[in-house]
Amino acid sequence: MVLAVVTGASRGLGFENAKSLAALGYDIVIIAKDSNRLSQAQKSLQQSHPSQQFTPYVVDLEDMQATRIAVAMISQQHSAPELLILAHGVMSDKMSKTLKTNDEEWRRVMAINLDSVFTIVNGLAPAMVEARSGRIIIYSACLGRMSGPGNVGGLAPYRISKAGVNALVRNLAHETGLGARGVLVDAVCPNHSRTDMGGADAPRSAEEGAACALWLATREFNAGDATGVLWEDNQIVQW
Repeated sequence: MVLAVVTGASRGLGFENAKSLAALGYDIVIIAKDSNRLSQAQKSLQQSHPSQQFTPYVVDLEDMQATRIAVAMISQQHSAPELLILAHGVMSDKMSKTLKTNDEEWRRVMAINLDSVFTIVNGLAPAMVEARSGRIIIYSACLGRMSGPGNVGGLAPYRISKAGVNALVRNLAHETGLGARGVLVDAVCPNHSRTDMGGADAPRSAEEGAACALWLATREFNAGDATGVLWEDNQIVQW
């Protein structure tokens, strides 16, 4: 079986991606903070796909040391993943403007949205690069763009953390040859979806929000095709 690693897999976008990948035959390492919800997600996936393996790792991704330990365990206990989908994340407080955000809120959002992304990629992607095969897909946000509409301030920790994700994706994609060495690295904007973060009134379902990441995971890639960019609805979003 081919292995995928999915964070935020107990609910929302991560769980939707896990379900879709399970239907394609992947064994999946599923990562989340809430042990009860992660156990429920594992049971749901296992019941639908009894011949596949769904291995849970409970980790608080705000804790960099705990994240590093979990990543080391995954590396030791599993083969190199073919897919790495990082779908976890948090929103910052509504009033978290740059001049009104305290240290605790800044560090919470940065730790989960950016630091943990670095730690997971830093720990798991080298095996993918060595195998010259794999796709790394990281959920970002259009609010993290440096250009275009909707980038005029507010929600400072969230916006800046997602801008950092976009920069990490671009940098890593260039470091790995923009697909020429077998590894693709991309960011995805799910738009406003009905998840715990997006709320019940969001215009998109979680399945719709997760669709572009699934497309990136399965798309045919030819020399010269784009990677290392931000995608929304299978189209490149300028950042």
